[in-house]
Amino acid sequence: MSVDPMAYEAQFFGFTPQTCMLRIYIAFQDYLFEVTQAVEQVILKKLDGIPGCEVSPVQIRKCTEKFLGFMKGRFDSLFGKMEQLFLQLVLRIPPNVLLPEDKAQEMHPCGEKEFQLLQREIEELQERYKTEARAQQALLAELEEQKIVQAKLRQTLALFDELENAGRDQGTSDFRESLAFLVQNSRKLQNIRDSVEREGKRLKVS
Repeated sequence: MSVDPMAYEAQFFGFTPQTCMLRIYIAFQDYLFEVTQAVEQVILKKLDGIPGCEVSPVQIRKCTEKFLGFMKGRFDSLFGKMEQLFLQLVLRIPPNVLLPEDKAQEMHPCGEKEFQLLQREIEELQERYKTEARAQQALLAELEEQKIVQAKLRQTLALFDELENAGRDQGTSDFRESLAFLVQNSRKLQNIRDSVEREGKRLKVS
């Protein structure tokens, strides 16, 4: 089998020419084996109908294997030449022929230096893309943090609204006055709690 990868031909056919030739080779080998087996069965049936035949099935099998080996050797010799002709003349794309998808190369030829510049530009674009992707991830993370802060801010504003409403209920319209009123009440509650705790301790002691 040829060692030339024939990548351009594989691009056109969808398979490598070597794969095609290998399948032909395997198909012929299978067909030769099946035909040889069929011939052997016919010979055995014919011999069964001949009275006093001294040829045994073992001898027939040896002759069949010998014939199969001879045919396989001849085919291998001929297939090598056939493969060479097919790969050179039938399944090969001439060097001056371009596939339709490669016509752009003919219209816009690219030298080695230009190709290196294009490669460098591609690498730079890839690096820029990675940088922008990282920046986008950072922005998304920052937006999530802002959403959390906004939620906490809304909770705080809602608390202030509740405090202001509570102040109105107590007759104070100013938020500062409401806050001072709440602080005063909390101090009173704290004093009451302290006095209850002292009384409880005194009762325990007595």
